[in-house]
Amino acid sequence: MKKRNGSESSPWVLLLFCLSMCAVLAAVMLAVGKMKTANNGNEADADGGTETETEAETVSKDVTGSGTQTGDPCVREGEFLLLVNRYSILPEDFSVSLADIGRGHKVDERIYGDTEAMLRDMRAAGLSPVVCSSYRTEEKQQKLYEAEVGGYLAKGYSRAEAEAEAAGWVAAPGTSEHQTGLALDIVDESYQLLDRGQEATPVQRWLSENAYKYGFILRYPNGKSELTGVNYEPWHYRYVGKEAAREIYDSGVCLEEYLGRAK
Repeated sequence: MKKRNGSESSPWVLLLFCLSMCAVLAAVMLAVGKMKTANNGNEADADGGTETETEAETVSKDVTGSGTQTGDPCVREGEFLLLVNRYSILPEDFSVSLADIGRGHKVDERIYGDTEAMLRDMRAAGLSPVVCSSYRTEEKQQKLYEAEVGGYLAKGYSRAEAEAEAAGWVAAPGTSEHQTGLALDIVDESYQLLDRGQEATPVQRWLSENAYKYGFILRYPNGKSELTGVNYEPWHYRYVGKEAAREIYDSGVCLEEYLGRAK
């Protein structure tokens, strides 16, 4: 039996080699195809993620833009003509958004701009105003009222008499303007007693002539106690809005008269 020489076996070897290379090439192409598919999927996720981030940023900007105001808020004057006295009690669900004016004092955030402007202009005029009372919680008002009542009880007044006398100086909870965030007690740094002598101070003289320009009125003027139910307080100012403040200032009436609800 004769042996086959190399020339006789080479065609088969070459064929097997070609088939092997084709198989390898096909496997490589299949792998590359899978990699491209995977990469395309990742790119789609990345693009989707970028769009989502862009949308979130836009929403954030829109929200920030709509919630930030550089000027005074646009409100109707009537919103500030809230009458609070012993005959007109605050509703139980009353609430107010507050703004800090310094030294622990707060006011309704809607009047922050006018309040700051008034105090700033007073200081620019060489005066030294001191806010000694502003917004009060019902709990704080209760404590102040009970302390005032207790003072009269200690003098021998009956409970009913003590409450009646106390109400002339400290309102019962629910009937105090300080609970609205619209009222301020302002005194002169050189004279901080809450008595009639306050009216002669430079701060009170300025306020009596200029407070209305900023939307404030002297809430409990002299000679109006029978209408307001509160004794004369030359230090107590109440925000009612600039239009109403000017009308009240020009006419010389108290808030109860202005609203036509004097008792």
